[in-house]
Amino acid sequence: MKILLTGATGYIGKRLLPVLLQQGHEVICSVRERSRFVNPMLEYPVELFEVDFVEPVDMTQAPTDFDVAFFLIHSLGVSIGDFSAQEARIAQHFTDYMNQTKAQQVIYLTGIVNDVHLSEHLESRLAVEKILSTGRAALTALRAGIIVGSGSASFEIIRDLVEKLPVMVAPRWLNTRCQPIGIRNVIEMLTGVMGRPDCYHQNFDIGCEDILTYRDMLLQYAEVRGLRRWIYTVPVMTPRLSSYWLYFVTSTSYPLAVNLVNSMKIDVICRDNRLATLLGVHIYTYKEAVAMAFAKIEQNLIVSSWKDALASSYAGQNLNRFIQVPINGCFVDYKKRTIPSETTTQVLDNIWRIGGQHGWYYGNWLWRFRGFLDKLVGGVGLRRGRTHPTEISAGDALDFWRVLVADRHEKRLLLYAEMKLPGEAWLEFHIQNNELRQTATFRPYGIWGRAYWFAVLPFHYFIFNGMIDRIARAQARASVSQN
Repeated sequence: MKILLTGATGYIGKRLLPVLLQQGHEVICSVRERSRFVNPMLEYPVELFEVDFVEPVDMTQAPTDFDVAFFLIHSLGVSIGDFSAQEARIAQHFTDYMNQTKAQQVIYLTGIVNDVHLSEHLESRLAVEKILSTGRAALTALRAGIIVGSGSASFEIIRDLVEKLPVMVAPRWLNTRCQPIGIRNVIEMLTGVMGRPDCYHQNFDIGCEDILTYRDMLLQYAEVRGLRRWIYTVPVMTPRLSSYWLYFVTSTSYPLAVNLVNSMKIDVICRDNRLATLLGVHIYTYKEAVAMAFAKIEQNLIVSSWKDALASSYAGQNLNRFIQVPINGCFVDYKKRTIPSETTTQVLDNIWRIGGQHGWYYGNWLWRFRGFLDKLVGGVGLRRGRTHPTEISAGDALDFWRVLVADRHEKRLLLYAEMKLPGEAWLEFHIQNNELRQTATFRPYGIWGRAYWFAVLPFHYFIFNGMIDRIARAQARASVSQN
């Protein structure tokens, strides 16, 4: 079967692609930026289709000879109030495109929408489903609540709260009921409905048998992890305060926190689990799904993370335009160190381990303080960390940076700043001719940008010199505890 997979660089898409390839399907991966796509299974070639459905599809370049299309696009991280219109526009452009292809089925992963009063996020998901259903291809909609898996936004928020807070004074929406489902079951069902006429023009609620409150999920997570936690709910937290609570305690962005809080006030209970019966899928309990997620985390086998999607940033735009670092009108801090040729591999390993739990080699408390300040002004902060401790790819989130280039063959790592700044910033590491070159580039916005650069210049002297010195050491050890 030939399949079009949209959202191939997103959380679900990265999980679904290797399964489709292993099952022997031909896959066309639809991506907004070709540079962000990494094929997880090189022995199975895939076709790439670079497209942004925000605009109508150029049919002169678009593939049309596929049987099934997965619609896995969402705009939840877009500025508050903007995502509904954007999602509707994307869905309409996608449907117009499907009407000009040979596709027989569109499979859409959406949210459970059984409550009388829905949040703006869930209203948008339902509106998208209605638009997709108007197309020529038969729609199969799978409606899920909380998806439990290593790297999923909901799971990582639960993980942040329980791991960091022994005692929680929490908003009353923690008493809202939901029916979570493990990521493994989601993938089984997405692939199970492909090409099945009895699933055409149908929507299915998918979830485990457990009906839990968010409070229950936090406490059961703590039980799986062997932690004792106390949770007290209070009625005085407004949605805005609840959003700030999530934003400052977890790694989520503020727009995402607002949209999640609004959705968490709505019960998301399945009507039935008829799809599991129809497909013969064994549904895991919530505790089993948590345990399986941690098995992946402890083995550093996280396939995808919501933080690596652009929804975790404030960019929400094509990153290709940032790959060419500007020269004119910029401030530059350039440093270089000579390294012995026999230590090149070790130094490159040091570069590839930067950020996350390894830290930034020098002045980590200053990096953490800068991340805290970024959170105060509504930025992403330093809590996103990194998905894998030693591997990194273009498009990955790296603390408050986004990876633009990660080329081990060329010995080059280029990062773009997603923190709140009065300008644009890049940080580049490059090994050439037995030299480690470290370049920080800042393009200021007006006088405030220039004032910012000179205000932080004294810190740059110590931080950037200390960082390159430690990276250049063949036995450099980076840990969050340093400095």
